[in-house]
This record gives sequence, structure tokens and C-alpha cells, in this order.
Amino acid sequence: MAAGSATGASPEAPKIVLNETQRRFETEDKKAYIEYVLRHDGKVMDIIHTFVPSSKRGMGLASHLCVAAFHHANSHSLSIIPSCSYVSDTFLLRNPSWNSLLYSEDLRSNI
Repeated sequence: MAAGSATGASPEAPKIVLNETQRRFETEDKKAYIEYVLRHDGKVMDIIHTFVPSSKRGMGLASHLCVAAFHHANSHSLSIIPSCSYVSDTFLLRNPSWNSLLYSEDLRSNI
């Protein structure tokens, strides 16, 4: 596949990789990342911290990191706890379609 984009989508979208050892999603250069902790026997991903260095801010990296984490959770049937304030106060407000993945005590009691 071509590296560019003919569809008008972001042609320079960063590659985000899962680093399971450190429990984080990160850019290839490892400078921007989102950290998580697995809870409830590995069924819930608690996103605890998002970091983007000042030299890379304003490029949408935090959002790309969130999307990677939410896609991973969705494809692995995980719920998400948005402990990180960026995720809860910014990303989810701008992207409410992801709210269906949020962990709820009510859902837990129905399992």
C-alpha cells in the first residue's frame, strides 16, 4: 500500500505502536505515549496518563494515541476507564462515539 493518502485523510498520520511491556501506546520515536493499567482480570483498560512533548504539541498526537487505545480496546472487547484528564475532559468530549466503550459498575453487575 502507498504511504500517502489519496482519500483526503491525514497524509502524515503518525504510526502508533503498542508497547505491551510498558503498557502504553506510543509514537515510533517513543516520545509521545498514552499509558494504561489493566484491571478486572484484564477486561478493563484504565488509561492513566497521556504525554506529548512540547516540541510535538498541536499536531493531534494525543488524539491519535487515544484512537489507537480505543481501537485496541474495542477489538479486544475491553472496557475503558478514562482516568487521564485529557481522555475524559478533552478526547471524549470531542469524540462522544467512543463513550460506548466506557466502563460502568452497572455493566459489571449485568455480566
